[in-house]
Amino acid sequence: MNFLFLDQAANSAEENPWATVLMFGFWILIFVAMYFLLIRPQRKKQKEEEALRSSIEIGDDVTTIGGIVGKVIALREDDDTFVLETGSDKTRIRFKKWAVSSIDTPEKQPKEEKKENKKSRKDKKNKKEGSEEE
Repeated sequence: MNFLFLDQAANSAEENPWATVLMFGFWILIFVAMYFLLIRPQRKKQKEEEALRSSIEIGDDVTTIGGIVGKVIALREDDDTFVLETGSDKTRIRFKKWAVSSIDTPEKQPKEEKKENKKSRKDKKNKKEGSEEE
C-alpha cells in the first residue's frame, strides 16, 4: 500500500515540472530569510565591536567584559593590548583589546544615548521647577 503512494508522488512530480521549481524556490527563500534574520545582524554587530575596540585612545574610561572599570593610560599596537588604571590606589592592569565591553567616555558614546541623556535632564529640570512652584 505504501509503495503505491510513493509511486503516485513520484509520477506527479514528473508530470508537473513546476513543482520542482517551486520546491527549490521555497528553499532559496528560507536561506535568504535566514541570512537577513541571523547572519547579517551578527556581522553588523561584529563590525561595530571591532570599530569600538580600534577607537580606544589614551584617557578613555573603559569597562572590560569582566566588569573592571578604569582609565586607559597606555596602548600597545604590536600585541593589541592596553594598560588600564583602576581604583584609588592606581592599580595598573594590562588587557587585550578584545576584552573591552564598552567605552564610557561621554564623547565616545553614541549620539542616541546623548539625546536620551538630554531628555532625561530636561525632565528632571522640569520636575524640579514644578516642585518649586508648589
